[in-house]
Amino acid sequence: MTQYCVKAGYMPLVDAAPLIVAKELGFANEEGLRLDLQPAPSWSTLRDRLLFGQIQAAHMLAPVPIASAIQDNSGLPKLVVLSGLSSNGNVFGVSKKLRTRLRANGLLFDFENAKLAGDALADLHVPLKIGVPFALSMHAELVTFWLTKSGLQQGQDFQIIAVPPPLMAQAMQDGILDAFCVGEPWGSVTVATADAGLMLPSVAIWSNAPEKVLSARDGWVGENPECVKRLMRAVWRAGEWLANPDHLTTTSEVLARSEYLGIPAETIDCALWGRMIINQNNDIRTTPNFLKFNGVDTCFPWKSRASWIAERLANRLNLDPTASIAKSREIYRSDLYRENLGALGADLPLSSSKIEGALDGPVEVSGVSKSLILNQDQFFDGTIYDPGQ
Repeated sequence: MTQYCVKAGYMPLVDAAPLIVAKELGFANEEGLRLDLQPAPSWSTLRDRLLFGQIQAAHMLAPVPIASAIQDNSGLPKLVVLSGLSSNGNVFGVSKKLRTRLRANGLLFDFENAKLAGDALADLHVPLKIGVPFALSMHAELVTFWLTKSGLQQGQDFQIIAVPPPLMAQAMQDGILDAFCVGEPWGSVTVATADAGLMLPSVAIWSNAPEKVLSARDGWVGENPECVKRLMRAVWRAGEWLANPDHLTTTSEVLARSEYLGIPAETIDCALWGRMIINQNNDIRTTPNFLKFNGVDTCFPWKSRASWIAERLANRLNLDPTASIAKSREIYRSDLYRENLGALGADLPLSSSKIEGALDGPVEVSGVSKSLILNQDQFFDGTIYDPGQ
């Protein structure tokens, strides 16, 4: 079998697991692929390495490829989405000072009720400086969606500030931020080192939110179809492997290595099991579907989700929403997903778009060759997003 080599970038986060597992557990090798994994210090660096060809693929924030498609980038390459890598997995936390005030006001920190948590923040009547890993991120979109639906106004009541994940704890310690939204393990690290308190998992805002995607340059994808196929197969198989609870301890130990996350496996284990330590009193909250790596909900590149993200980015960047949505749907390569993963047994829906936020529990629906299960998909306030196509 011809051996292909792919340089793939990632941020040191738990949700980089599909790429890391694809390499370390042998899925890439079995597909005739040598994965050269390269960590990045920030999302902007990772995006630029991908755009300028230093790497061929990346573990990427879902909004970044969409932004590359809808903005005028003066000739820079367009990025595409080959598949989803993960759903959910972020946490929202506050400083010790805010946590004390919220508790005094009666908030129980149940780590599940986004409406109560949003109302509690609104009742403080203090402007909030909130750290997120990157301006073009689901962290920014979900926090803005949640807080504006809770009656707060961006700019007046809260401000979004970009801070690389490994630096979030230091920014909280230095008092630069009042709150943060970040992926694991950096939320747990911020609790442990900055005495922060976790208020919510992102799954409480949108129960099945897209988070990280497998992204590549459009031109490279077109020129290397066999290599792209093998990469997609290796990563998809890793995601399926990660869905087995018997594999999570091994996963924690692999991710904990110094060349990947370089933190204790016990901390990574919390995110993989959805058992989060929310403060330095070691109070624990358990959250179903805290972080997912497999299934049609997570891995299929739904064009309806691209539309949701594109519409929000367009409104924020003063772009035409209709044109932005159309461009975003072009780069969500559901055609390649169907072509390259159908033979592996991946669930393939009849349509590449669906109404988002409309499922209060699992539903069996018809697929291309078999029925498939769509899991709960709800926004905290009951919002339903119909992409209209």
